[in-house]
Amino acid sequence: MSLILYEENGKIGTVTLNNDKERNALSLKLIRELDGLLKRIAEERKVNVIIIQALGKVFSSGHNLREIDGAPEEEVQQIFNECQVLMKTIREIPQVVIAKVHDIATAAGAQLVAAADLAIASEQAKFATPGPFIGLFCHTPAVFVSRNLDRKKAAELLFTGDFISAEEAKIHGLINRVVPHEKLDEETLKFANSVARHSLYVLEAGKKQLYRQLEINNDFEALSYSTEIMVKNSQKPDAVEGIRAFLEKRQPVWSDR
Repeated sequence: MSLILYEENGKIGTVTLNNDKERNALSLKLIRELDGLLKRIAEERKVNVIIIQALGKVFSSGHNLREIDGAPEEEVQQIFNECQVLMKTIREIPQVVIAKVHDIATAAGAQLVAAADLAIASEQAKFATPGPFIGLFCHTPAVFVSRNLDRKKAAELLFTGDFISAEEAKIHGLINRVVPHEKLDEETLKFANSVARHSLYVLEAGKKQLYRQLEINNDFEALSYSTEIMVKNSQKPDAVEGIRAFLEKRQPVWSDR
């Protein structure tokens, strides 16, 4: 049985984690399947947005601890290396990735949410990095979690291991929106469409520039880099078409459609 389901509807692709039996754990097999699928979607360029959701009781419980228990260091290293590749893929593909969280997301499951470009959650969703409870701090989830949440809240989440609510996660920056559980499908689709209607080239260029400038500490170095990118992109076909369509008061026709 595949641990991943995938379907496309217009410019939106939906990836579904499908291993409720193991609480949608990020096993090595699932990591490899998800990474391979995302890379194929990126290469095909048929969709502009990817929604990552899950079937079952939880969104994802994180790494499969059975794969780590008693495993030699080199095998554990392989699991975390391949998870790192997956997170890098999410960051580098042209599509905007939206995590759709219906319930619990813990440890590397919370990392998956934090690594996504955007996130929407049901009001019953909860988030935690419970590493201290099992004697293994959530070192790798801490990277993306601490880059989403403000520092003190990230430290609280990581050091206590306790859950925070969807509303707390929104207030502190882990997710964008909280919606009633029964409206999660509807609101996620609306959210996805608000992004998917745009040019994939523009989304790709914007995603790349957004994350690159965040790595530059000096404001004016970031501005200089961004100015150079914006000038270059002003000459691209979709920018020319978009500006012209705006001035002519009509809908643009994107080159990737």
